[in-house]
Amino acid sequence: MNRYRFRPALFCLLSSALCLPLAGQSFAVQEHTLKNGMKVLVQEDQTIPNVAMYTFFRVGSRNEHEGITGISHFFEHMMFNGAKKYGHGEFDTKMALAGGENNAYTSNDLTVYQDWFPAPALETIFDLEADRVENLAFDPKVIASERQVVYSERRLRVDNSNPGLLNEQMEAAAFTASPYHWPVVGWPTDIEAWTMDDLKAYFAMGYSPSNATMVVVGAVKAADVFRLAEKYMETIPAHTPPPPVRTKEPAQIGERRVSVDKFAQLPLLEIGYHAVDAKSPDYYVFQLIDNLMTTGQSSRLYTSLVDKQQLAVSVNTYMSATFDPTLFHFTAQPRQGVTAETVEEAMDVEIDKLAAEGPGDKELQKAKNQAIAAHYRGLRSISGRAGQIGNYEVLFGDYHKLDGVEQEYAKVTAADVQRVMKKYLVKTNRTVAVLVPTAQAAVVAPAGEAK
Repeated sequence: MNRYRFRPALFCLLSSALCLPLAGQSFAVQEHTLKNGMKVLVQEDQTIPNVAMYTFFRVGSRNEHEGITGISHFFEHMMFNGAKKYGHGEFDTKMALAGGENNAYTSNDLTVYQDWFPAPALETIFDLEADRVENLAFDPKVIASERQVVYSERRLRVDNSNPGLLNEQMEAAAFTASPYHWPVVGWPTDIEAWTMDDLKAYFAMGYSPSNATMVVVGAVKAADVFRLAEKYMETIPAHTPPPPVRTKEPAQIGERRVSVDKFAQLPLLEIGYHAVDAKSPDYYVFQLIDNLMTTGQSSRLYTSLVDKQQLAVSVNTYMSATFDPTLFHFTAQPRQGVTAETVEEAMDVEIDKLAAEGPGDKELQKAKNQAIAAHYRGLRSISGRAGQIGNYEVLFGDYHKLDGVEQEYAKVTAADVQRVMKKYLVKTNRTVAVLVPTAQAAVVAPAGEAK
């Protein structure tokens, strides 16, 4: 095991000429790798008597293939449905009796399980986690029931959601070869068709301790965590890791357009530009472009489209941290009587202007201040720290990189912003999706919808 001390340094709150020191903090992270390959990271924090335990499995929709899409998200659900020692419903009951709560999420790249609990419950939580990782039950009745739960979630978040459906169609058009082509929740016919063999093979591939990193933050002693990890997790055999994802998205060679006809009061606009992955140095440039464009009421797109021209009710940009190059998203909700095309043209004017002229010194410093402040806000809580330590270890390649986030933002120049925008935010590299409102709701079930 090793020790590492993460030290948030001083940063400027208002401008490069006005730097206000913050109180120093230090987060000592200790690490230990079990014999089966599972890495455990611990950051002791005795501020409150609570603990956050996040377990990151390096498996998500990116590791699926056509025919079994959505199966990672299914296991996000199934892991709460009983194992050998604690049967159906007992995981939540046992955790609640110990004063704990839990949740989980799935992305293109990861499945992450989150536990929050009082410090005295630490061994109970290890017992629960080890049972479901080693002995997850595959009861056909429970699987059938959970399949319908997952299908209902798809109806709620995609089929009956205007932004959700538009996003799914845009990404399916933007990615033609990459597994980011299919939605995390899965295609409807695949949700219906997963077999028992599919489920058991996928679980064995992706949900072994050897494919996981556990992060524990809170009122614990690292030595106790490592002892319990050895007692409960180290005895679980390692599995062969998921095969490498070899398919990469080829360069886009022309603008793509998607139109979605759906009952709605107003149109919606979403544009996705092919961008970079989490390990690219340009990841931080994109985060600053995000702030320059839409963070706060003085941002460029908010000022132009929402405030001055009053073309849109809202406008947003975002880009996630991912294993493979992802998209930089623009979304906008046009006002009543304004077309998506008008909003798109106004958006293009602002994109072209920033690419041509670059940000001003104070404007760029403001974007950096916003990014750095948001980064440190994310580290204030034990939950935020567990998430950030895990994300940096898994997605960025090393949790030690948390120490350099402020420096990554600080070294971005106006020329970097221009370079990245001219390289990536060009029409030949984008997919434009428009939701066209229809006059009435169409009662059409998604293809292959379960009966």
